[in-house]
Amino acid sequence: MPQPKYRKIAVIGYRSVGKSSLTIQFVEGQFVDSYDPTIENTFNKLVNVHGQDFNLQLVDTAGQDEYSIFPQSHSMDIHGYVLVYSVTSMKSFEVVQSLHDKLLDMVGKIQVPTVLVGNKKDLHMERVIKPEEGKKLADSWGAAFMESSAKENETAVEVFKRIILEMEKADGNAPPEEKKCAVM
Repeated sequence: MPQPKYRKIAVIGYRSVGKSSLTIQFVEGQFVDSYDPTIENTFNKLVNVHGQDFNLQLVDTAGQDEYSIFPQSHSMDIHGYVLVYSVTSMKSFEVVQSLHDKLLDMVGKIQVPTVLVGNKKDLHMERVIKPEEGKKLADSWGAAFMESSAKENETAVEVFKRIILEMEKADGNAPPEEKKCAVM
């Protein structure tokens, strides 16, 4: 058996966009609607993608805004980033753009493995950001894009599988391209 690959992933975004809910849904398979602001939590999970085991360390970060100083710890030893906004909050969408800029400044690269996630897609009536807008932003970053709901396990799992694929691609280990279309 090949050794599991260790990968550290930071989950970043504005407050109350569902970073913790998404992470816990992936790790524990349950929806936790918590309103306690996260200071910072770390979760570990073993996951298999395309026959390779990955030992993931997920850093669920405190909510940030455009004025936050991007913590140095969020750029050290991190292999990939899940940037989360809420499709119900224009502010969170603006903040995620600012966080991405700070992130690139901090790591000193023009691109890092990133998945942009529009969370809370189940809240149809409150939606203010269209999927096309998220997609366009992710494309401009060279990042993957998806929408999710932390209430649905499958979308949470997809998010983290997707960041693994992005990290593998950055390492030059792109799996055979799967042609599947996602209906948003």
